[in-house]
Formats: sequence, C-alpha cells, structure tokens
Amino acid sequence: MRLLGRFGWTGYVAMAASIEKSVLHVPSLEELCEVLQDGLKRNFAEVQVSVVDCPDLTQEPFIFAAAGLCGNPRVADVGGVSHLLPLPQTDKIYNLNTIAKEVELPGAFVLGAGAASFKAVGVNAELMPNVFTRGNGKPEVVEVRSCRRTGESNFVSCMRETLAKRFGDKPVAMGGTFLIQKGKAKIHVMPDFSPCPLNSDEELNNWLKFFDMGAPLICQSVFVSHDLGFDLRVEHTHCFSHHGEGGHYHYDTTPDTVEYLGYFLPADYLYRIDRPKKT
Repeated sequence: MRLLGRFGWTGYVAMAASIEKSVLHVPSLEELCEVLQDGLKRNFAEVQVSVVDCPDLTQEPFIFAAAGLCGNPRVADVGGVSHLLPLPQTDKIYNLNTIAKEVELPGAFVLGAGAASFKAVGVNAELMPNVFTRGNGKPEVVEVRSCRRTGESNFVSCMRETLAKRFGDKPVAMGGTFLIQKGKAKIHVMPDFSPCPLNSDEELNNWLKFFDMGAPLICQSVFVSHDLGFDLRVEHTHCFSHHGEGGHYHYDTTPDTVEYLGYFLPADYLYRIDRPKKT
C-alpha cells in the first residue's frame, strides 16, 4: 500500500507495526522538469514537462476528495505482496487514519494504490484510495504530457528510471495522478484469495486476471528511484474510470496512439510500515 504525503495509501494493523523512516532527496520542480523531459524523450515521440498550478482535482475527470496535491508530501509503503504469499495473512488489516498519524501527517489527503480490505468489501480487491479529512491548498506541481510510446519502458517506469539515472544513490520519490487519455492499457485485478499456496511468479501471474482496458483511465501512482534497503515496491499504480474499468496498471498496449497527462510532486520523507519478514 502506498501513501504519498497528502496523497497515498495507508492503514492500521491488528498488532504493533514496525515503522522505518528515511529522508528523501527533494529536487526543485524546475530541475525535475528538466530531468523528466530528457528521460521521457527517449521513450515517447512527444513530451512536454512543465511547472503549473495544480488543476482542481475535485472536477471531472478526476473527482478527487481534495482540490490539489498539497504540501508536506510523503510516501508510505505499507505491508506488501509477501503478505499474500504463499497464503494470505488475513490478520493484516490497515486503517488509513492510523497510518496518517504514523507518518506524522494526521488529516492527510490519501491517494495511491493498495489492496482493499476483504472484511470491508466482502472480496479480495484492488484499491484506489482517495480519502481526505481536512482542507488543503493547491501548490504548483510538475505537469507531464507524453504521447506515442517509442521505447520499451512504461510511462511510470520511464520516469522512475530517469530519476535513478540522474540522482544515483540520492533517493527521490514522486507521486500523484495521471490520465491515460487515449489508447488501452494492460491492467490486472485480483480474484478471490487463492486456496492453493502461490510459490512462484508464474503461479502468481496465473492467479491474477489480466485485461486490456480502454481510455480514459484515471491513475494514482507512487514511484521511488531505487530501494533504500527497505524491500520497497519501487513503483505502484492503480487506475479507475467512469466506465467501470480499473485495476493495477502495467503498461499501455497501444503505443502508437497512447496519450498521458500527469501531475506529480516529490516527497519529503518515506515511511516503511510493517515490512514483511519474509519476501
């Protein structure tokens, strides 16, 4: 589960959870524009990255709980896929309000990607958290436009790999939202918990259900340039739509026509909460 500052994913565990914290390198928005512009040009035919005032995200197509990506952004990586393998640890139930306090940001706007509580929704499911508990502002953000993919990396991976190349061992994390405005994307959703142990990547992928889903898709994404020794999920993106499709984003399947529009901010801190003991 991922939380980015006043955006992300989080929760409470039925037991005391371990919390690890790391300060992140925070480049200026102008420097990030320069870096991402250069990196995305290697993977997309058309790219435009600039600093803009954050649009009102309570309006269509986003319809988020807060108007913008406000200040004090931070990332939380909570639990992990290892808690599903080889069989699900169903005691791992998280509460967003508790995690917001644990990342020292009570009242956060929570935006990101995670797993829904089967105890709350009745089934195992993908989660696109969009929760806000008190007012926030609308600072400037990095706007990213990319069209027609020419390289192998997906939109998020290209940005993450670009940050890793530029900043080296200085960890940089970003998060926010993006639209797939045109084209289709490979998306997976989780079926009900597997009754059989999942002991390999092949068994895991056979359990997941994959689909081609069409634009417009509203995506919530968090990515970190590299792992800091916390067993991080270095990128995680879920998407939803107003036409009933959504899930975990992998990559676009129509590179010649795909169009992306995103809004992102760098995070100040990273919190690793309830890191799995076995991976």
